[in-house]
Amino acid sequence: MSRAEATPDETTIDDLYEQLETLEETVDDPDERKEVRRTMKLVNRLSHNGMVNRVITQFTGKDKAEAFVGSVVIGMPLLVEDGVIEIGEFLAETPAFFVANLALAVALVVGILYVADFRDVQIHNPYFGVVPRRPVWVLGIAFVTATAMMTLWGRVTWDEPWVNLCQVSVIFTGMAIGGSLGDILPGES
Repeated sequence: MSRAEATPDETTIDDLYEQLETLEETVDDPDERKEVRRTMKLVNRLSHNGMVNRVITQFTGKDKAEAFVGSVVIGMPLLVEDGVIEIGEFLAETPAFFVANLALAVALVVGILYVADFRDVQIHNPYFGVVPRRPVWVLGIAFVTATAMMTLWGRVTWDEPWVNLCQVSVIFTGMAIGGSLGDILPGES
């Protein structure tokens, strides 16, 4: 299959360059040829600014900071809501729903990072050969941030550890979503 016949999923920047070069050769008018060259320069800039075909492979300190900021931005409004406390109390009464909430948080983070296709995020050097580092860090950052902020703001006093853990898990779920979005949307390679 030639590059010109590639399916949309297989199309690359090189295919676009090839088509623009062919167009440049067939255009007769100097103004049109100039416009094709300007378009080729634009494609060149786009392909080199990191926004086209960007593959995220590493998880750096910058990514951790972005996950933290994303956690705070999404979690901050939840911290002041009394409904969070009530939901946490409900989860404490029904441990199966607590486990389901944690599973939901993990599934959402994995879905945002690897399934939703916001960016091409690849797994490199997983823990124990199977556990991807990125979701572990995003979830860990979200949990520590939720616990610290709930404690700092007096939303939990830890006099009832199980209930307080369930209350933190509600904020954690929101912060995990924010952390995963904060991590991948700016991007890091």
